[in-house]
Amino acid sequence: MTPLWTPTLRQIESTNLWRFLETVNARCGTRFTCYDELYDWSIHNIPDFWRTFWDFAGVISSKQGERVLSDTPFMEGKHFFPDATLNYAENLLKNRRSIAARSQDISQRTSHESESRSRKAPVMNRGEGENHESQSSDFLKSKGEEYEYAQAIVFWGEDQVKRHLDFNELTSQVAAVQSALKEWGVRKGDCVAGFMPNMPETIVAMLAAVSLGAIWTSCSPDFGLPGILDRFGQTMPKVLFTADGYYYAGRWYSSLEKSREAKKHLPSVLKLIVVPYKGKDDSQQDLEPGEISYMDMIRQKDFGRPEFVQVPFNHPLFIMYSSGTTGVPKCIVHGHGGTLLQHLKEHQLHCDIHPGDRVFYFTTCGWMMWNWLASALASQATVMLFDGSPFHPRPDFLFEYAQTERFTLFGTSARFIESLRKQEIEPKKVYDLTSLRLITSTGSPLSPEGFDYIYRSVASHVCLSSISGGTDIISCFALGNPIGSVWRGELQARGLGLKVEVFNEEGRSIKGQKGELVCTAPFPSMPIGFWNDPKGEKYHDAYFSRFPDVWCHGDYVELTEHNGLVIYGRSDSTLNPNGVRIGTAEIYRQVEHVEEVLECIAIGQEFQGDSRIILFVHLKEGIELEPWLIEKIKHQIRENTTPRHVPALILQVRDIPRTLNGKLVERAVTEVVHGRPVKNKEAIANPEALEFYRDLKELRY
Repeated sequence: MTPLWTPTLRQIESTNLWRFLETVNARCGTRFTCYDELYDWSIHNIPDFWRTFWDFAGVISSKQGERVLSDTPFMEGKHFFPDATLNYAENLLKNRRSIAARSQDISQRTSHESESRSRKAPVMNRGEGENHESQSSDFLKSKGEEYEYAQAIVFWGEDQVKRHLDFNELTSQVAAVQSALKEWGVRKGDCVAGFMPNMPETIVAMLAAVSLGAIWTSCSPDFGLPGILDRFGQTMPKVLFTADGYYYAGRWYSSLEKSREAKKHLPSVLKLIVVPYKGKDDSQQDLEPGEISYMDMIRQKDFGRPEFVQVPFNHPLFIMYSSGTTGVPKCIVHGHGGTLLQHLKEHQLHCDIHPGDRVFYFTTCGWMMWNWLASALASQATVMLFDGSPFHPRPDFLFEYAQTERFTLFGTSARFIESLRKQEIEPKKVYDLTSLRLITSTGSPLSPEGFDYIYRSVASHVCLSSISGGTDIISCFALGNPIGSVWRGELQARGLGLKVEVFNEEGRSIKGQKGELVCTAPFPSMPIGFWNDPKGEKYHDAYFSRFPDVWCHGDYVELTEHNGLVIYGRSDSTLNPNGVRIGTAEIYRQVEHVEEVLECIAIGQEFQGDSRIILFVHLKEGIELEPWLIEKIKHQIRENTTPRHVPALILQVRDIPRTLNGKLVERAVTEVVHGRPVKNKEAIANPEALEFYRDLKELRY
């Protein structure tokens, strides 16, 4: 087996990760030459790693302090940099050095690389990807602009709206909104919420709130009223931001009435800020008492620069929400310092983001990847926002965006990639994607065929990073490695500074076998806790109850010979026929080979004192599930896995239920099949699909 992609020596030496490795060698007297050596050092010298990275990334703080870790003996109660004070928003907005100065650094590094070309280097992928490491340098030098006038945000709302915001405009709007929030009494520790599309003003509102030490929380405008109240009803925001509407699949949806109804049920909300989606006053509706026009807020006068309230490293920054498919969503609280430090590490080391890079992730404001994307501002990158359907007005429209705006990082979901593959879309033949250096995928495991598709039909010169983590840690346990190879079907590497292992049922660390993904040492982006959980009981039960003082993440995985990871699904959806654990992703990967199937979902049904596998398939239009097709699916699974993986029943359904973030909801289907209530249908994007599963006669025999 050979890797799908390997960086050249020139590409390796251009990365932030290589510079960091050399920094560690110079600072600590080590002689590391590869990622695995650096990773091992990072997990066995956790304080040294995080202090070194803090300095490398240039974190802005009023105080760092001497201690990296608190003195608490247990992982669950550990805090990083307990004496430090800083502000997340300041790190995203404040100019540390001009872009010109950073460009000079890159130019010097490029010269050094030229001197190294005569050395022996890997030869794979030369040619098309040879010069991609210089994209940031070329962009910065061609602009010749200072940081504050460089583009901060680019926004496309489908094919309807296009807007740009430079850092100076972004900072001015943050100052204006901050002034209004202060006037309304928003202070450190208060909660500010956004019921917003993925648009520039959402980032402005977030930065204005957290610059004051307030806490930001958000969900996307496709939530229904019960879903809004399930979330904001727990966190009780003082101010609520809403857009007047949004586009999806070419259709305009008004969201103002839903926001007004939510405000009636949220007595904590003092002001409702109405933002015009198109950025123009003529889209604004008549306002009611207690409602404020965003456009009026930002044009009253020159507010100068915002202030940045200094807060402890672990002061609450974001409240995130679990999917809520098993009940009212958990409110997960993340801190200023941990979020910032972890995102900086992931962006600069694992995604190789440089000043002037143009970073895109397809996300909504209800998914942690929105927070992750916003943090790219701290690396002086331009954040590329998209709101709407990724398939409108064409399935490959996002690649037109990528070509036009010269993305350097293209982030999306495995589901999006699989959909393009099934439709046989070939962006490589239509669009110039030479600016891309990295494509990332998350949300669910990317199939081996998805890897093949990217390199065959999208871009053969890129580092393809399938990454995985979650809302729980607002970051990733498994990430990309720009100085390492990409292997088919594998997540490249465990994140630096994260002691990630795989445990068997007895809690022993294993390799080359399937087990539970765990983290056995503290890391900065562990949640501060859950909202309204004063004794920490819910927090403990969620992550630390399975193995003593070990974070158990709930993923069923395998650590490979390359020290990468393969993810087989969520532990709570793992199938268990005849006592044998089977990850649902193992079945999905085989069914994806069956061209008649659009998508599928597998569950375990309690049956005759045991458990049996039921596979539901959504077929292409005009195709019926006939005996020959059932046998074709079973044969594909049997020949490429084991006989135990073959479903006892395969049934056709008209739709597959998913969360608003596009994840399969095996748990909800399992509950319906067993005649049990689904506790929170508001978390499901298409809850009506569950009705297909309720009365299937075949499930009774």
